Amino acid sequence: MGWKRTGLVFAMAAALAACATTTSPTGRTQYMAYSDGELNQMGAQAFNEMKSKQKTQTGGQQNAYVQCVVNALVQQLPPEWRSLPWETAVFVDDSPNAFALPGGKVGVNTGMFKVAKNQDQLAAVIGHEIGHVYARHTNERVSRQSATSTGLAVLGALAGTRYGQTGSDLVTQGGGMAAQVGVLLPFSRTQEGEADEIGQRLMAQAGFDPAQAADLWENMIAASAGRSPEWLSTHPDPQNRIRSLEARAPSLQPVYLAARQAGHTPRCGP
Repeated sequence: MGWKRTGLVFAMAAALAACATTTSPTGRTQYMAYSDGELNQMGAQAFNEMKSKQKTQTGGQQNAYVQCVVNALVQQLPPEWRSLPWETAVFVDDSPNAFALPGGKVGVNTGMFKVAKNQDQLAAVIGHEIGHVYARHTNERVSRQSATSTGLAVLGALAGTRYGQTGSDLVTQGGGMAAQVGVLLPFSRTQEGEADEIGQRLMAQAGFDPAQAADLWENMIAASAGRSPEWLSTHPDPQNRIRSLEARAPSLQPVYLAARQAGHTPRCGP
């Protein structure tokens, strides 16, 4: 490790030491520089900006479909998270993508319906994105980026993020690439894996089949024209992700069956 990168890591450690320490839903220690209220407000502002700049569907079957899945998943969150002003939007965009922002704002592209073949698979991707919100990943991300770059624009991070972008434009020049590859990207992969775990459990608790999460990613691979190597990506390698989802699914089957027996039988769409 070079002296510049060593200095960067020590500077980040000092800055993070001044942040609030919290624990994620999976028990991981997190460092937050912002309050939930600040992030929720900025998430709502970013969501409104995105809706003003991109074409969205109004009403219709797909909006009702997404809203139904979101409602079923949100009902499995703790009361303080259920009480957020959850809002959904369907963006007219052929790319298979979905995202969620602090404050309970969920967006799904129309292209996702070509990849998510049924309500369980749509719940897999939306549950993953809700998992990011529940685990305060945006706060964690921008807090770490603030420690890395003195020029961070938090609103820009929120408006630009769909949890698949590297955020390289948020890191200052001079040591920025070292921070991006050595610190920010591995951290984002940790968040992605955690969101998978949270989302798959939310699925099961809501009465969606958790085994369908792996099927969703098989469909994503089939629809993909290729991807970057895992070590240069914010997302885990798809095959590694599928193996993790498949390995977790059997332990969640009793949760899924108990949810169905308790009356959690969502009927949202395909």
